[in-house]
Amino acid sequence: MEQIDIKQQIETMIADEHYRPLSLAQLQETLGLSTTEEFVAMNKAVNELAEQYVIVFSQKGNLMPARMGGYYQGALSVNRKGFGFLDLEDENSIHITEANLHGAMNGDVAIVKKLPSFYGSDEGEVIRVLQHKTNTLVGTFFTSVGKGLQLRLDDERIKSRLIVKNWQAFKMVSGTKVLLKVLRYGDPMELEIVQLLGHIDDPGVDILSVLLEYDIDPQFPQEVMEQAQRTPSRVSPKEKEGRRDCTGKMIITIDGEDSKDLDDAVCVEKIAGGYRLGVHIADVSHYVPENSPLDQEALKRGTSTYVVDRVVPMLPHLLSNGICSLNPKVLRLTLSCEMEISEAGEILNYEIFPSFIKTTERMTYTAVNAILEGEEEACRKYKKLTEMIGWMRDCSRAIRKRRHEAGAIDFETPEAKIILNEQNKIEEIQVHERKEAEMIIEDFMVTANECVARHMKWLEIPALYRVHEAPEPKKLRDFAKIVLLMGKRFKGSVEQIRPLQLQQLLDSFKDDPAYPVISTMMLRSMQKAKYDPRCLGHFGLALEEYTHFTSPIRRYPDLIVHRMLHKYGFGTALDPEMMKQDELKMEEYGKLTSERERAAIEAEREVEDMKKAEYMEDQIGKIAEGVISGVTKFGFFVELENTVEGLVHVQKLTDDYYHYDPDTLSLKGERTKKIYRLGQRVKIKVTGASKLHQEIDFDLVRPRKEKREPIPAAKKKAGPRKEPNRPAESVPIKNKRRRTRRRKPKPTQA
Repeated sequence: MEQIDIKQQIETMIADEHYRPLSLAQLQETLGLSTTEEFVAMNKAVNELAEQYVIVFSQKGNLMPARMGGYYQGALSVNRKGFGFLDLEDENSIHITEANLHGAMNGDVAIVKKLPSFYGSDEGEVIRVLQHKTNTLVGTFFTSVGKGLQLRLDDERIKSRLIVKNWQAFKMVSGTKVLLKVLRYGDPMELEIVQLLGHIDDPGVDILSVLLEYDIDPQFPQEVMEQAQRTPSRVSPKEKEGRRDCTGKMIITIDGEDSKDLDDAVCVEKIAGGYRLGVHIADVSHYVPENSPLDQEALKRGTSTYVVDRVVPMLPHLLSNGICSLNPKVLRLTLSCEMEISEAGEILNYEIFPSFIKTTERMTYTAVNAILEGEEEACRKYKKLTEMIGWMRDCSRAIRKRRHEAGAIDFETPEAKIILNEQNKIEEIQVHERKEAEMIIEDFMVTANECVARHMKWLEIPALYRVHEAPEPKKLRDFAKIVLLMGKRFKGSVEQIRPLQLQQLLDSFKDDPAYPVISTMMLRSMQKAKYDPRCLGHFGLALEEYTHFTSPIRRYPDLIVHRMLHKYGFGTALDPEMMKQDELKMEEYGKLTSERERAAIEAEREVEDMKKAEYMEDQIGKIAEGVISGVTKFGFFVELENTVEGLVHVQKLTDDYYHYDPDTLSLKGERTKKIYRLGQRVKIKVTGASKLHQEIDFDLVRPRKEKREPIPAAKKKAGPRKEPNRPAESVPIKNKRRRTRRRKPKPTQA
């Protein structure tokens, strides 16, 4: 038996819930190993697994799973105060003090040893960092009196001393922002300057700094751009061979006014008993050969990133806005999913095939909504499309009704639309309104993704699925407590929860001012959606099969799905060896693309929070109304109608001494018995904001008739303002930087 087989057998054995620690002799007997060579191979496999902390040895020398010995592996979360956590799916998070981090940084994959605890909480120590997440950092040089230029990193969670090897090779002034490469981790940390980004006050440098901190580079490597330059700009007659001609159909794109990467187009025909829905997607895989520089760079990026002033594309603009974009009235190569939809919104039949199209019109959400609302000018301008757009609305509503009856959950949390001026300063923060046209495209894309996933599963070909597993019972129990506080009862078992139960619960809050808070809390109780080669279903959409097929210009998993369909889905002879190799690749693709998606989301959120704080710096003294979105022992957070969130610190509540009640997630006045809780509407005054720290401070505006009673002197507590990071016992928000949902370029991110 080969060593690799022995290693796999040991891993399978110790993963069994009924496994009991075995000695080496017992392990040899259990595996049925008899020869000296097999015993040597077993010892080598055991040593490798021990080195990787997959197994550990008990005091008696028996082999046991690492967790049984108190060793845990995972990605660390480190906050700005310096301490960290290791989140565990089925157990309490492990708290790690700054001293016990031993230089490990946020996002690092590490082995953590659980320590004896005398205070009821689980504490741990980092034993080894397996993988450093951070390879580059962004910082600002500033002048310190008597010390010259000093470096301050943008990531305030890093507490190590810093040594910059090559700072003297650059001409810098106070306020110069730089990109740095990590040469050595630990304390001190050694760095070298890679690039000068500009001055901290230069327009756009703030956003560029955030992007680079998340390893999102607006620039493409030279070899990638050279390949993009060689890509044809029009479809040749030969490229149409083997594809279905769909140029005779009335096909339109529907996107935002500013969108340039148009990767999906739709058409609807009325047929007996329902509709024929066509979803036509740009065939990006035709122009991005596997393992080419373009392909490798697209995998590295994983996704396009959308921030307030720019798009950092997954593919160069020559492709994303050119030959791959379904621009109006020009020939384009596509992969099409044509479906027959019943009047009840059920999928009766579908067909997936390579095609070429020529879109009839480039429509916007605004124009389609105007037509659906009966605006005369829009209906007159697009007279030839109005009938089809009406069918699209009817087909979409039927699909949506069917999905709703199945239990699909619609998280209607408000999304910010930030309007910038020419100087990159915010003029206004609007709330993005999701209207009929946006929902039509979302419904059509979800339906096409469902059909493609179903098809790939039926074919049993390598694929990447979009997976959203059922929520963890522990998080659901915490959410159920919040719901109970809001006057609603959680029905059913958290161990066997169905999407329909959560959907009905959320719907019961529709007319409640606390609806946005409840929607956000429910979303946070869910597991993160990810990409996986296994078809595990999508809980939020209440679907057994789901993938991402409809956005290959801006998502690498969609590109992979297209590539697999071309290889194995259109009647081509199957190559078992090639399929086996592709199946092995899918695991790594799923992991990488899920990580890059999370990085893009975090970058987008951080830019949004930074710009909101910058905007509020000019709103000091303004009064507004909002809803309490989070309560902690140091105060409560209030979200305004424009999605800006700020902190009312407990020290600002001068009419009483307030205690935090973790059971009811509220602040209670000791004498007045006044309570501040989730979902409560309050009036606030903006008292402070910091773009640098992404913090916004509010003061409570009380009714004039309300008498202010000073806090008794004996109970006044002085001290520095606490960082508004929510502690473990409070509402489960990840950190200060995570206050709003991701701003999506198109509502197809399910």
